[in-house]
Amino acid sequence: MYYSNEERANILVQALPYFQSYNNKIVVVKYGGNAMIKEYLIDSTMHDIVLLSLIGVKVVLVHGGGIEISEVLKRMNIQSKFVNGLRVTDEETMRVVQMVLAGKVNKDLVNLIQTKGGRAIGLSGIDGHMIKASIKDPILGNVGKIEEVNIQPILDVIEKGYIPVISTIGCDDQGNTYNINADTAAAKIAGELGAESLITMTDIAGILRDEKDSSTLIPVVTLKDVDKLIADQVITGGMLPKVECCTNALRWGVNKVFIIDGRVPHSLLIETLTDSGIGTMFVK
Repeated sequence: MYYSNEERANILVQALPYFQSYNNKIVVVKYGGNAMIKEYLIDSTMHDIVLLSLIGVKVVLVHGGGIEISEVLKRMNIQSKFVNGLRVTDEETMRVVQMVLAGKVNKDLVNLIQTKGGRAIGLSGIDGHMIKASIKDPILGNVGKIEEVNIQPILDVIEKGYIPVISTIGCDDQGNTYNINADTAAAKIAGELGAESLITMTDIAGILRDEKDSSTLIPVVTLKDVDKLIADQVITGGMLPKVECCTNALRWGVNKVFIIDGRVPHSLLIETLTDSGIGTMFVK
């Protein structure tokens, strides 16, 4: 599609209030799902992150990588086991999780950001004891619950002008490592940072009154709405833990939380720099 120079200028002018509102503010992006496995979506997301950074937004990228972990475990003939949707992480599996998340996935994302003109540094929750964790449930093995988040390593990276890219591996004082749910980690990190917003990229359009009809998207949800939406079975299944993370982030100090469709190219820019936005916004 061709845009004249005047049309391009008008688009930028319309985005100006959003540039101003997010300038010098922290935005935490939780990245995962289909947005991480299709090349054109990865490309558009990394472009969005770099652009937001260049206009003065302090972007913090928190990522998962469950699909890649499953692929590597399969190639290594290590069978994945799940209990209530959570991966059972024994010692052997934990070594693979750490290798894939803190190694391959994390460094691939850092490299991609830099090829788009950004500056990024990869971190894991182990670095600087950023994510202090303990065992969540013995039946799940090395799946961790967050005890404490040390945001100083993140702030140090931001202060030097880099985008922190964080893999959600936690540790304890004895040196044990834990697989941490990325949604939970992103919410806790955003809360501790006092972020302007937390944007969770998912595989659906947002909160839908009818999950089969995208036109039933609920654009804004308040904390008091959530219990009714759960009681009415509008929020069910896999959305329950995601919504819990959203509401917790608000209670922990985040100003706004968004669930957006990571399958839509440039969904980050659409949400942050336009009137209409995309997905569902959670507010207190």
